Amino acid sequence: MLRLLAFVGGLAGAGTLSQFPEFSQQYLQRLGGQVDALAAVTADFDASAAKAGMDREKALDSMTGTEFLGFRQDDMRNAFTRFDRLSADLTLLRAAGPVERVFMPQRFADTDLFKATLAEFKPAVPVTLTGLTTSGIGFLGGWAAVMGLLTLIATPFRRRAPR
Repeated sequence: MLRLLAFVGGLAGAGTLSQFPEFSQQYLQRLGGQVDALAAVTADFDASAAKAGMDREKALDSMTGTEFLGFRQDDMRNAFTRFDRLSADLTLLRAAGPVERVFMPQRFADTDLFKATLAEFKPAVPVTLTGLTTSGIGFLGGWAAVMGLLTLIATPFRRRAPR
């Protein structure tokens, strides 16, 4: 019975992880679009600052005096921080192969992008080598997780051999 449940867990893991290569590709496309949009905002701000004879920090520091300017300053700082973070994620994810990306979940951490990708994602049958590889990894992970959990639960109830 334990082996059957572990096998079912393996199948669930295989089915789930087999979808990751396509999901990661769609996430990368959205990520690239976000980085492009933020790059345009950053370049525009930096150009305006340069026209005024300032660098980015001086221009941001000059955005004071009204509540609106304070809010805008915070918005711009957040945009620059997000641009840096997403650019770094994009660079690393593009350099990694589809199977390597499975082991980089921290690079899929932008919740807005993740939710938007998930909302549009349609599962498909994995027929590529990458899809089959991630299916195998998912099967082993699901099997091991279920087997480990069931073993942990069953251990206190096992009979001990007499001495």
